[in-house]
Amino acid sequence: MTALANPQILGIETILLDLPTIRPHVLAMATMHAQTICLVRLTCSDGIVGLGEATTIGGLAYGPEAPETIKTAIDTYFAPLLAGQDATRPAAAMALVARHVVGNHFAKCAIETALLDAQGKRLGLPVSELLGGRRVDSLPVLWTLASGDTARDIAEAEQMLDTRRHDAFKLKIGKRPIEQDVAHVGAIKAALGDRASVRVDVNMAWDEPTARRGLAMLADAGCDLVEQPIIRHNRDGMARLVALGLVPVMADESLTGPASAMDFARAAAADVFAVKIEQSGGLDAARAVAQIGDAACIGLYGGTMLEGAIGTIASAHAFATFPALKWGTELFGPLLLTEEILERPLTYADFSLEVPAGPGLGIALDEDRVEHFRRDRTATQFALQGA
Repeated sequence: MTALANPQILGIETILLDLPTIRPHVLAMATMHAQTICLVRLTCSDGIVGLGEATTIGGLAYGPEAPETIKTAIDTYFAPLLAGQDATRPAAAMALVARHVVGNHFAKCAIETALLDAQGKRLGLPVSELLGGRRVDSLPVLWTLASGDTARDIAEAEQMLDTRRHDAFKLKIGKRPIEQDVAHVGAIKAALGDRASVRVDVNMAWDEPTARRGLAMLADAGCDLVEQPIIRHNRDGMARLVALGLVPVMADESLTGPASAMDFARAAAADVFAVKIEQSGGLDAARAVAQIGDAACIGLYGGTMLEGAIGTIASAHAFATFPALKWGTELFGPLLLTEEILERPLTYADFSLEVPAGPGLGIALDEDRVEHFRRDRTATQFALQGA
């Protein structure tokens, strides 16, 4: 069979969806009151449609891509490049993109997700099986307590424990004086005790001297893990903090794909890797980050960009193939949204997220809901010879 006899990429559609959140989500660099999702639909000449998603935190507050720039990049550069390409070869299509598009990791992830979803549907296999095969059918999921109010956060954590939805919690700190932040963490840990793991995410808000003080204080407060305490490019500073041995230190914003993971592994600059499919540049690249971490005896954690249902379940398919996830995941993005866009919501139970077993991503959109929340739409269709 020749390449032209295989199904081809016929069209790529991008839609921006604005979905409100259940509460303000406070981070060091932004406070989110809603989440904007760039939804991708990739249509193939055999009628199969693959879904992908790109989502960022606080627009451009977190990094160099935002849903609006991702949409523009896909519409203007990715879509014409992929016109007529063999839809049955996601790796070859992504290699073509890599040769012609620099950076744009979030956009690349959305396209790769859509390609894999389509191919999984075509073959009748879950995406996890296309990535080497899942090791588990569910993943432990952490919840972020991000109101900033100690009493409210304790009450929220107690509710999560009572309903068996989450038993690990992350606190967003870094906006307030360090003494106030640590007091907040300590009070929550004291209230929850051994019933829950309590971690913090500083989102790069501290300089290195402050981080040294903070790690010591957080260790005394019973904190289990500190995520990205200093600026992403200060690898040597991260290594110095790890060497203190006070509390495990996790690299997050520092990890932008396999090359950065190798740099951090060589420098012993992290105890834990927060692996994110978007930040890594796709599901395949995220698996490479995990393999590097595992080989270097660095713990693995499944991170999130607060994606909606599509990005979350794409992450779950990738994370289910990891050799180990000692620190669990934070795939709670859909739970932060007030509105559902799937025909059947994702299943959260017993402190975990179920990884769907159906073909592709194993999910289906509620098209009426998508239409209701869409901001705009661009469809790029191609007239393919012989299609």
